[in-house]
Amino acid sequence: MNRYALSLSRGISRVTGAALGPYQTAVIRIGFSVTWLLFLLREYPHRQEMYGPDAPWSWDIAQQLIANNHAFTALMWSDSQIWFEIVYALAALSSLLLLLGWRTRTMSVLFMVGVLSLQNRSVFMGDGGDNVIHLMAIYLVFTRCGQVWSLDARRARLGREARARGERVGPDRVGPALWGVLGFALATVTFAGRLSGGWLLVFWGLWAVQALWWALGSSVRAAEPRILLDVVANLVHNAALVVIMAEACLIYATAGWYKIQGSRWQDGTAIYYPLHLDYFSPWPALSDLMTQYGTIVMLVTYGTVIAQVAFPFTLFNRRVKNVLLVVMMTEHAVIAVVLGLPFFSLAMIAADAVFLPTSFLRRLGGWATRARGELFSGRGGRTLPGPRKQQPNIPDQAEPTHVGFRA
Repeated sequence: MNRYALSLSRGISRVTGAALGPYQTAVIRIGFSVTWLLFLLREYPHRQEMYGPDAPWSWDIAQQLIANNHAFTALMWSDSQIWFEIVYALAALSSLLLLLGWRTRTMSVLFMVGVLSLQNRSVFMGDGGDNVIHLMAIYLVFTRCGQVWSLDARRARLGREARARGERVGPDRVGPALWGVLGFALATVTFAGRLSGGWLLVFWGLWAVQALWWALGSSVRAAEPRILLDVVANLVHNAALVVIMAEACLIYATAGWYKIQGSRWQDGTAIYYPLHLDYFSPWPALSDLMTQYGTIVMLVTYGTVIAQVAFPFTLFNRRVKNVLLVVMMTEHAVIAVVLGLPFFSLAMIAADAVFLPTSFLRRLGGWATRARGELFSGRGGRTLPGPRKQQPNIPDQAEPTHVGFRA
C-alpha cells in the first residue's frame, strides 16, 4: 500500500510541480505562429478576395452562418474596410509577437482571436492545414509556451540574475498597461453587444485570470496563493499538452483508417492521381518523374497508410517513434514541394513537433545559439555567450518518457 501511495504522490508531484514539455510547446508556438504569419503575408495581395467585405463569401452570408453556429469572428462586428484592415494587421502582428515570445500569455489569446476571426469569416478558404491551426490556436492559450526560446524567458532570466547580484528590479509596467488596454477593448465590445454568452465568459475569464496572476505576483504577502495559482497553471498546461498530442494522433489515425476504405488506396494507385491534377502540380516534370514507375507509386501509397495508422501505437517505443516521426516530417516536406501545399505541411510538421525528443531540441537550440553568436561576432567583432546546458526552473526529471520527450 505504501508503495502505491508513494507512486501516486510522485505522479501528482510530477504533474503539478512543473509545466512538462517546455521545449515541445515552444516549438509548437514557433511553428504555428510562423505558419500563420507566412500565410497572411503571402495572401496579403489577395486578402480582399479571401476575407474582405466584398469577398465571394459575402458579409451577409457569413453573418447568417455565424448566427447559426455561434462561431467567433471579430470581422462580423463591422463590414467596413478599415475594420477589416485593422483585424488583418492585428492578426499578423500577434503572430509575430507570439513567434518572438513577447508577452506570450496575452499574445496567445490575440493569436487565437486573429485565427478564428479570419477563418470563421470565410469557412471555405483553406487546404486542411487551416483546421489544424484553428484547433492548435485554441490549445496554445492554455499552455505555458514561453518558458524557453522567448523574450519572456530572457526577461525572466535577466531579472533573476539582477536580483542575484543584489540589484533592484523595477515592477513590470508593460504587462499591466497591456492588460488595461485589452480590458477597455473587451468592455467596449461587451457593452456594444458584439460577444455572445459563451465567448463573453471565455474572454472575461482569461482577462480576470491574468489580473489575478499579476496581483499575486506583485504582492509579497501572497506567496501561498501564487504557489497555488502556479500549480493550477501547470495542471492546465499539462492537460492541454496531452490534448495536443491526442489531437495529432487522432488526425493521423482517422486519415489512415479512412484511406484504408478507399479503393484507390487498396490497389496502391492513390498517390498517382493528385500528382497529375493541374491544381496540385506546381512542378509537372517532378510529378511525372515520381509516378514514372508503378512500383514506387504502390510503395509510397501503402507506406503512407501504414505510417499514419501505426503512428499512434509507436509512442510507447521512443526509438520506433523517432524513426517514424522523421518519416512523417519528410513526407510533409515532400508534399509541400510536390503538391504545392506549403502551409498544410508546415502546420502538420508543427503538430508533429510535440513528439520531438527533448535532447534533440536542446541540441537544436544550442546550434541556433552558436550560429547566432558566430553571425554577430563576424559582424560586430563580439561573440555572444554560448547556450546553457540546463534551463533554470525547468526540472528535467519532470518530463515524461513514455510519450517520447526524451531521446
